[in-house]
Parts: sequence; C-alpha cells; structure tokens
Amino acid sequence: MSFRNKHRLSIIATYCVGWTLAFIFLSIVRGIGATENGAYDFDFTTSLLYSVIMGPIFGAISGYAQIYIYERIYKRASARELIFIRMLLSIIFIIILILISYLILPLLFEVRIGLWEFITDEGSFPIYFYVFCVDIFMGALSQINLMLGGNNLWKILRGKFYIPHEENRIFMFLDLQSSTEYAERLGHIEYSMLIRDCFNDLGVVIENEAEIYQYVGDEAILTWQLRDGLRNQNCINAFFNFKNQLLKKKEYYKEKYNVVPFFKAGLNDGIVVATEVGKYKKEIAYHGDTINTAARIQGKCNEFQQELLLSESLKNKLNPAGITFERLGNITLRGKRSDVNIYTAFK
Repeated sequence: MSFRNKHRLSIIATYCVGWTLAFIFLSIVRGIGATENGAYDFDFTTSLLYSVIMGPIFGAISGYAQIYIYERIYKRASARELIFIRMLLSIIFIIILILISYLILPLLFEVRIGLWEFITDEGSFPIYFYVFCVDIFMGALSQINLMLGGNNLWKILRGKFYIPHEENRIFMFLDLQSSTEYAERLGHIEYSMLIRDCFNDLGVVIENEAEIYQYVGDEAILTWQLRDGLRNQNCINAFFNFKNQLLKKKEYYKEKYNVVPFFKAGLNDGIVVATEVGKYKKEIAYHGDTINTAARIQGKCNEFQQELLLSESLKNKLNPAGITFERLGNITLRGKRSDVNIYTAFK
C-alpha cells in the first residue's frame, strides 16, 4: 500500500473515531438523567449501541468527503464556493444520517412511524443541529492539522513539544531558481500564484513520507525522522519526484506563466532540538547546526552548478542502490569551524 493511501486511511480512521466519540457524548448528555421528547425514547444502553454502529459509518463518509474536497476541489474553487460546498455536504450528510437512522432505529425500537413524521419529529432537530456543528468542528480541526503539518496537532495537544527535546532528523532546503527574474517579469500577484502552484505540486513528497516544515518566500523546507528519510531513500527520491512532477506539468506552467519552474536542494542530517514556540501564534520549531548546514549546502548549488547537494554524513547513511554519488570537494561553509565534504546525487 502506498504512503498516500495509508494517509487517506489514517484520515478516515480519525473521522471514524471522532464521530463515534461524538455520538457517545450525545448519548451521555441525552440518555443519563434526561427524558426524550421525541417518538423514540433512547435508553442509555441502546443509545450506546447506536453510537457504536453509526459512528464508523458516518466517520467513513465524512472522512472520504474531506479527502475528496482537499484532493479534488480545494485549490480549484474560490473561498465562497468552498463554503457553499462545505454547507452542501453537511446537508447531504444530515440527509444520509436521516435515511440510515430511519432504517436502523426500527430494529432497535418497537415504534413505527412514517418517514416524514420521523424527519419532523421534535426530538430530531437538536440532533440535526448537533451533527451539523460536529461536522463543521471536525472540518476545522482537519484544516488546523493541515496548517500544522503531519500529526503535529495531536503532538501539541499531548504536550510533546512543550519541553525542548532532541531528535535525529534529515532536512532538505528547496529553493526556486531565477526567482528574482520571475518576480520582476510576472509581477507580485502572478509570481505568488506561481509559488502557490509549485508548492501544491510539492505535495507529491507525501509519497516519500516527507513533512513540510516551513514555507519561506520561494523556499520550502522538508524534514524526516532519520529512519523515515533513509527508508527507501525517501529523502533523495522526494527531490526527484518533485522535479518529475514539475516536468509533467511544464506545459501548464509555460501556458500560464511562460516559465518552467526549477528547484535546487541541499540536504543534511543530524541532531536538532524540537520545541513549541510562540505565545499568541504557536509553531513547532527545530533549532540546531544541522538546519543551518543544510541551508548553506543548498546555497552552494549554483557555485557547483548542481541541482542537488548533500553532506557526507547523510551520504554515508544512504543505500547507494540506484543512486550515483559524486564527491565535489571539501568546502568551508560560513559559520562552520571545520570543512564539510559535499556530494551530488544522480538517478
């Protein structure tokens, strides 16, 4: 199974758990010490059974809808259209809830009523409102998780980054070449749209288990836990996958911007400190010489006329199968006391 499909299954599983917990919470609120005004009087045990049945069903539906929005619609629609689509999906979601519930509830209760009477039952409208709010809330959490990257939201909630700790990581600095020329020729708006399109295409690196750490102007910083970056040569393959993605879409870029974007990269590995920073805007930050060295290696790409450079430290940890490494020299990097051996890689 590809990493992208694993990621999709992870999203669906998260939604299944979330909706099951939401229905259980509703069962507790409505089932303990409360009397149901509608046609169906939920006892707590039956309500829990209903929650366990319905939670995974609606979690799967909601999770798939979220995946579809972000993979097929998100960047193709305006903000107004996205809001309309989100509202429409919530309404469809509630309709599906009504239909499935109408089929299942008679199996749990002895009451038999018509569909319209079931829809307009006075006990149903609070449930509709609750389902609508939960759907919006889970969509918002998904958006926040996307902004933080990876599973960092869950890590922050667990307090993993509250106290600084060391991690062994690989970092890649990606920089758009000829960016100044493009900015002058295209103007600020079109240049920003070019960068946005490039970074959307950078999403292919999810197949290589990359975490997108930061976007800084026309530069992107990727990172891996050391074992993830070395596995299947992910840290090297991510660059070539991104390069190939841009080449596949070169006609699109030529037609829209009259350019074919090209990035150069520098990689390094080592120990960094991971911590949560910021009081009013939280962010996960990595500090250490490993990152500085990766940035300075990337800055040598033009000097050596290479598209990809990496440190000897990282090169020695990689499996050379399918990759050709070439030593370019022992160079001095600004701020480093000792020289660093630099390699380039070809596929």
